[in-house]
Amino acid sequence: MRTFAIGDIHGGLKALIQVLNKIEVKDGDKLIFVGDYVDGWSESAQVIQFLVELSEKINCVFIKGNHDVWCEEWLRSEDVNPTWYMHGGKETMESYEEFSKEDKKAHLEFFENMPLYHIDDENRLFLHAGFTSMYGVKKEVFETTFYFDRTLWEMALTMDKRIEKDSAIYPNRLKHYKEIYIGHTPTINFNCDVPMNAINVWNIDTGAAFTGKISGINIDTKEVFQSDNLPALYPNEKGRNK
Repeated sequence: MRTFAIGDIHGGLKALIQVLNKIEVKDGDKLIFVGDYVDGWSESAQVIQFLVELSEKINCVFIKGNHDVWCEEWLRSEDVNPTWYMHGGKETMESYEEFSKEDKKAHLEFFENMPLYHIDDENRLFLHAGFTSMYGVKKEVFETTFYFDRTLWEMALTMDKRIEKDSAIYPNRLKHYKEIYIGHTPTINFNCDVPMNAINVWNIDTGAAFTGKISGINIDTKEVFQSDNLPALYPNEKGRNK
């Protein structure tokens, strides 16, 4: 069985399909998505519909991201969070104009069933952003940390790789898991358009919401599969590059 982790999508259905075609997904594969399926490009509702249908054929895990939380809240109550509206929510709402109430209800259930993290049989952790508890994700106090935290990635980036895992100064957060896969913080912020590795943390958000790409990574071989840059696929749109 092959397992792939797939980074932030942000309404870029064309790019997602490119990545899956390059992976050549087949029966027996496992796909773990680290969240932020919506907000940015024009096909957010279409992305969700595609993923719902994909999950009926392929073993998928869908982690919930912060943009997914905002969209879920809107689908449930129709209340528009101003922060969400300014960060891609407007485009997501527009993408739902051709979807029925029944479709929206099904998508709401899809969001509601998303876990905040996933730990596989080899003790590899997958989540959208990070966690702060030195005792691991199961001891995290605040749910929002899983989809908003950036300190995990910041800590991993600044660590001296010469520090051994059994050292007294090795962060306890990192000791609990063989590897940690996250999204949320675009690697293009660090002038990198491929997944980045720091200590045992892999950041696979390669900036699809902005000028970057969607990335998938084989978590065993570390082979990377990427879409074209999103602005090239949606030339008449701005995404979140406003």
